[in-house]
Amino acid sequence: MRTVSKWILALGTAAAVTAGACPSWAQQTIRVGWTIPAEESKYWMMRRPAEFPNIGKTYNIEWTQFQGTAPMTQALAAGALDCATQAPLSLANGVVGGNLKAYIVAQHVFEKPGGFSVYWAVKDDSPIKTIADLKGKTVGISVIGGGTQGPFNLLLKQNGVDPAKDIKLVEVGFAVSEDALRQGRVDAVNMNQPFAARAEAKGGTRKLFSLSEAMPNIVHILEACRADFVDKNPELVKAYVRDITSGMKKALANREETLKVVNEVLKAPIPVLETYLLKDNDFGRDPGAAPNFPAIQKMLDIYAETGMLPKLDVAQFKHPTIVAPLQ
Repeated sequence: MRTVSKWILALGTAAAVTAGACPSWAQQTIRVGWTIPAEESKYWMMRRPAEFPNIGKTYNIEWTQFQGTAPMTQALAAGALDCATQAPLSLANGVVGGNLKAYIVAQHVFEKPGGFSVYWAVKDDSPIKTIADLKGKTVGISVIGGGTQGPFNLLLKQNGVDPAKDIKLVEVGFAVSEDALRQGRVDAVNMNQPFAARAEAKGGTRKLFSLSEAMPNIVHILEACRADFVDKNPELVKAYVRDITSGMKKALANREETLKVVNEVLKAPIPVLETYLLKDNDFGRDPGAAPNFPAIQKMLDIYAETGMLPKLDVAQFKHPTIVAPLQ
């Protein structure tokens, strides 16, 4: 993971957007980190704030975009964010290495059987046919230390490839992964929606392996808030979690509008989004944004078994009352 001090140096260049002005009667501002893709409930809150009566009245949101979950973990640990999108591995690393204490208050997406699974692609004419063929190659990943690296490392090790020694691992954001692969800057790269759909439509690439081969039913991203912030502002965080819950319901109930919202945030053409978003070939979403704590525990157990983390109990991330769904 990058050091907190390095992240703070980069904070000045992060893109921050505040939902509405900050009127004098607003109680407090919640500093929220986000990334792309697959955060539809937050995209609704960001792009359609009028649909959420709490925003601008009960509280304001300062939105800050990040490339992945690991930098947001560092920002939470540094006290620079109050709530943020997290992957189980990133959050656990923050606990182990950064003394972060946080609650999981909601869940965004997970991998469901038959749905989309994050995968690594190569060019059609690449000599790389198996995971073992990655030895000596340059491989792209969205964020080193992020949520996808855990099952990625597992798959490589299971196929005789040491992810620390046998490959050159480089950070390639999802939005530029296709270009990096086609231009030869990497030999293999991770693909996520909507960028996978766009690449598949153009042709010339093929799937090498997907994360579901290592870890079925992965919880990819969840929403976490610093424990000290929650404990100090329980009603404020309840209002935020109510809006996360409402945002998920709006996203699932009105697909046509969700396509527009996601288009505005991701800048992906609606015809591309139409091919997968909220369809059977997309990620899974709990209708109330409820965290799947048993699935998260299973992921933590696998990380511990492979030496990536010490043994952790997901119970430390559970708040007794502040967790989606909240009405």
